[in-house]
Amino acid sequence: MDKNEEKQREEEREQVVSPWEVSSSGKIDYDKLIDKFGCQRLDQSLVDRVQRLTGRPPHVFLRRGVFFAHRDLNDILDAYEKGEKFYLYTGRGPSSEALHLGHLVPFMFTKYLQDAFKVPLVIQLTDDEKCMWKNLSVEESQRLARENAKDIIACGFDVTKTFIFSDFDYVGGAFYKNMVKVAKCVTYNKVVGIFGFTGEDHIGKVSFPPVQAVPSFPSSFPHLFSGKDHLRCLIPCAIDQDPYFRMTRDVAPRIGYHKPALIESSFFPALQGETGKMSASDPNSAIYVTDSAKAIKNKINKYAFSGGQESVELHRKLGANLEVDIPVKYLSFFLEDDAELEHIKKEYGAGGMLTGEVKQRLAKVLTELVERHQVARAAVTDEMVDAFMAVRPLPNMFD
Repeated sequence: MDKNEEKQREEEREQVVSPWEVSSSGKIDYDKLIDKFGCQRLDQSLVDRVQRLTGRPPHVFLRRGVFFAHRDLNDILDAYEKGEKFYLYTGRGPSSEALHLGHLVPFMFTKYLQDAFKVPLVIQLTDDEKCMWKNLSVEESQRLARENAKDIIACGFDVTKTFIFSDFDYVGGAFYKNMVKVAKCVTYNKVVGIFGFTGEDHIGKVSFPPVQAVPSFPSSFPHLFSGKDHLRCLIPCAIDQDPYFRMTRDVAPRIGYHKPALIESSFFPALQGETGKMSASDPNSAIYVTDSAKAIKNKINKYAFSGGQESVELHRKLGANLEVDIPVKYLSFFLEDDAELEHIKKEYGAGGMLTGEVKQRLAKVLTELVERHQVARAAVTDEMVDAFMAVRPLPNMFD
């Protein structure tokens, strides 16, 4: 093995990004990830084009580069400009009772896309996947799917344009036919190459990828898209889900469908720093949508990694290191006001603002966000969940 190969292998060991693991010895290198996965950087011209086509200001996640990569977004926008519609597909693996803020990111952005483009949305709850990967019972996975659905509905989706389904409840019929078509096109060697399965993994894991693939195809939803087999699909997701859709895009033309387009986000960092995404097993690594105002303030003050200096004197002299500062990263996600964010960065980076002041502002922003969500979540009834999950036509889904 030459030195270049050795260096590349070492880098791959240092940074692991897959649908089930995100870890790094330092910051995630998103440029390397784009090269490795073969997607494209989402540039300003695309952001401007979305604004022009929708007549709306771009979402904060778009204009600040949270959603930073894509596959064939231009194709979706070309078709939309010619009057062709598309549908959105995103999902959630229900492995925990409560969502943290990182889980909300794709749903907040998907809500914006649904409103801006006036298109239907399908949301997959992969309760079967979590049953297999997290060693949960079938019943517990199904219960968590319904609980998570309440948090998703609380993001404000339009019931006349949205279908939420759990795999345990919905897989069958046309959906299953598409799964079989996909499965026949993907060899065992290919799936091992994409997902890294080993001889110790049970066959349920090997058989799962087609389940996440086929919501990309409109014929999987005959009650929604009957006779619309050429409808395009756009998938907003975090970039760790890209392997599923690389496989899907490879298969799609072979079974008569458009390749799904993707718009992909970076990871919302843990409070302790940017070495990956948050862990549900460590409650102090994240702000949860069930946290109280007191808990949010305490977590930020105690655990949010600061780029400030060791003493006030040194901080006034040198300023904060914004590259590693988690409160600034979180404000970049959730503080709407661009001018205020730039002011904080400038003052804090120059030493004019102290860490405590930035953390105080963040606590206020996140408390308002979480409390708004809690009010919306409390208003979601079981009947509302049933309405979103009912297999029914959506007659006004493109209005």
